[in-house]
Amino acid sequence: MSDLLTTVLLVEDNPGEIGLITGALAGAPGQVFSVATANCQAAAVDRLEKGKIDVVLIDLGLPDGQGMALFERVFMMQPGILIILLCAPADEEIARLAVQRGAEDYFVKGHVDAHWLPRALHYLIERKATREALRESEARFRAMSDASPLGIFVSDAQGDCIYTNAAYHEISGLNLEQTLGTSWSMAIHPDDRQRIVIAWRDAVRGDEAFQAEVRFLRRDGSIVWTRLNAAAMRDGWTLRGRVQIVEDITARKAVEAELKQIQEDLFAEKERAQVTLNSIGDAVLTTNLQANVTYLNLVAEAMTGWSREDALGRPLAEVFRIVDGQSRKVAESPALRAMSEDRVVGLAANSMLIRRDGSEAAIEDSSAPIHNRDGKVAGAVIVFHDVSASRAMAQKMSHLAQHDFLTGLPNRLLLTERLSQAIGQAHRHRKQVGLLFLDLDYFKNINDSLGHLIGDQLLQSVAGRLASCVRNTDTVCRQGGDEFVILLAEIEQPQDAAQIAEKLLASLLTPHLIDGHELHVTLSIGISIYPNDGISADSAMQNADTAMYYAKANGRNNYQFFTSDMNTRAVQRLLVENSLRRALSKGEFELHYQPKMDIASGRMIGSEALLRWKDPKLGMIYPGQFIPVAEECGLIVPIGRWVLREACRQVQAWLAAGQPAVPVSVNISAVEFRHVDFLPSVAAILAETGLPPGYLELELTESILMHEAASSESMLTALKGMGLNLAIDDFGTGYSSLSYLNRFPIDTLKIDQSFLRDIATNADNATIVSAVIGMGQKLKQKVVAEGIETAEQLAFLRDEKCDGGQGFLFSYPVSAENFVALMNS
Repeated sequence: MSDLLTTVLLVEDNPGEIGLITGALAGAPGQVFSVATANCQAAAVDRLEKGKIDVVLIDLGLPDGQGMALFERVFMMQPGILIILLCAPADEEIARLAVQRGAEDYFVKGHVDAHWLPRALHYLIERKATREALRESEARFRAMSDASPLGIFVSDAQGDCIYTNAAYHEISGLNLEQTLGTSWSMAIHPDDRQRIVIAWRDAVRGDEAFQAEVRFLRRDGSIVWTRLNAAAMRDGWTLRGRVQIVEDITARKAVEAELKQIQEDLFAEKERAQVTLNSIGDAVLTTNLQANVTYLNLVAEAMTGWSREDALGRPLAEVFRIVDGQSRKVAESPALRAMSEDRVVGLAANSMLIRRDGSEAAIEDSSAPIHNRDGKVAGAVIVFHDVSASRAMAQKMSHLAQHDFLTGLPNRLLLTERLSQAIGQAHRHRKQVGLLFLDLDYFKNINDSLGHLIGDQLLQSVAGRLASCVRNTDTVCRQGGDEFVILLAEIEQPQDAAQIAEKLLASLLTPHLIDGHELHVTLSIGISIYPNDGISADSAMQNADTAMYYAKANGRNNYQFFTSDMNTRAVQRLLVENSLRRALSKGEFELHYQPKMDIASGRMIGSEALLRWKDPKLGMIYPGQFIPVAEECGLIVPIGRWVLREACRQVQAWLAAGQPAVPVSVNISAVEFRHVDFLPSVAAILAETGLPPGYLELELTESILMHEAASSESMLTALKGMGLNLAIDDFGTGYSSLSYLNRFPIDTLKIDQSFLRDIATNADNATIVSAVIGMGQKLKQKVVAEGIETAEQLAFLRDEKCDGGQGFLFSYPVSAENFVALMNS
């Protein structure tokens, strides 16, 4: 204990208490107390105003002052003084309240002991001194920490914040109240928080100091980059908490980012230059002033045969060896000239580059001087390229300009040139020239059904066979599409051309095996002879083309010589084609309907839609007069779709009007059936018109179905899946495979009318009709006979149990309006 004098003011009006307390303090060992007394509040106030008092012992029950009012009066006069209350047991609650307001402690009267009173008073004095020392220490610490530019975050052992300094508030954007009791990670940017917390936990587990660079996210949305340093605060082995030092490194980060961006920009610039030099088609080589190699791009490496690593520092003449292509003498270095003359120079013509392996390449180049900052020549750059490749490309382009890219045969341009030359030679030598115009029969069907890839391979196969049938002096040309032209130079007579034509037809008898398909194609060949069929290249070509169309009209797979009357018919055919296009756009087509009758009951069971062309000048035109032309010029597909749509529309209109409608049959041509869009177009028409599929029947001939029978089977299956009815038209006139006939999902067989014309007198036809009816019954297919015109024919069919029939005996094809009357009757 200290021997320092402690002045005590005892404010008490009870003499007994005064004597007890003063006596106890006077005899206290090791502690010197000077006791002054006051018996009322006024005296106490007067004494406090006179001089320094260290301790006030004040009774809460004075005659002129009671309870809290008395305490507060004294406390206001001397806020920093040590105040100890004396109270009766009944006032103990008030004493406790006074302690909460700033009193140091209280003693209960009647329990004051002379022995412990000095000790208790000494303890309270020491406690207050310690607390004040701690407060001063904390104030100094706070002053120092608030003066620090580093943020300080102190947490207790549980990790809750107990202190943050001004710098931390500035960095985090939070004040002291917002930080107290929170976690140190609260201010960290959400995108960084999980990573940092995991690293901090690892450091804690390893009892290691924690360091990290992390972003703080302020409430205003701004971001501050910080460096964190955290360490544990221990009392011996006991963890008291952790202190975290936070440094604002935003400015440093900005500088680092700027430096990094500058470095990246420099690298990107260098990389762009490198990529550019390595991406251009020319070779680039640089030298220093001593003509030693300093750089090669990838093209230069490839052209010279020198890698950059091997070439750097070597003399230019060793890496870039050039000689004159004719004299084989060493050529003058363009780089040396560029540096000595300080200008751009070019390489001499016919220069050859000798690669590292000794091989050669024709090159062209230019060389320019390289200048330093002072504008002085510091080296040279050579830019060169291999012109042998460009020369080869030029030759290739010339070849492509005169040859077909698919087959490699001469094209129309080269044929025209050779035809003109052949006509000139034939005129001089008094010879003839044969010109064969060839077209592949039904090639479009194969192209549409199997795809252009198969079609292209077929054209290549055909081209090879055609070329093998002619002389080396002749020219086989692909005119375009599936058309070919063969030029026979200097023949003696037209029969020579006929022999070649027969040879060509024979060469295509063998099927083409392409991608697992066995493809059969034939030729329609038109022949014109110079000078009989034209004295110019254009007239000879046009006349051969005209003759080819007549070969097609004559059944295909044959050849025809041009005759003078063909021109008249060709003009007529062109007129029909143009008129068909007009008819399709102007709506000149219409459908007539012929009923199908049940032979047993005589009632109508269906109809067949038949196309008619009502020309404004020529009147009614029947299909036989224009369908072949429509097939040749490609109009059969849009015409066929019009027929299908109109038939479906009309039957649906009858159904919607409550008319007694019957199913309608529509004939489908080979070109339509093989078209790539046939299935989608049928489905679209049914959806567009709303006709139930059961009211539509498609009629196809045997020849259509048996051509590519496997693909026909899949097509028929798809149509049947739509709910349509399927019929084979003109049955018995073509070639059928009974195995396929059984596999095809066919509903009806239609007996061709040619078998019915003389059925009463021709036993063979009668036998055929009976056989077809019997076969249909066995295959569970309906049989309908076409062309019934007499009662005898009807009687025969009724006896043979034929299901149905159609023909003039029942009704001619009639318009839609008249057909309604037939249905109603």
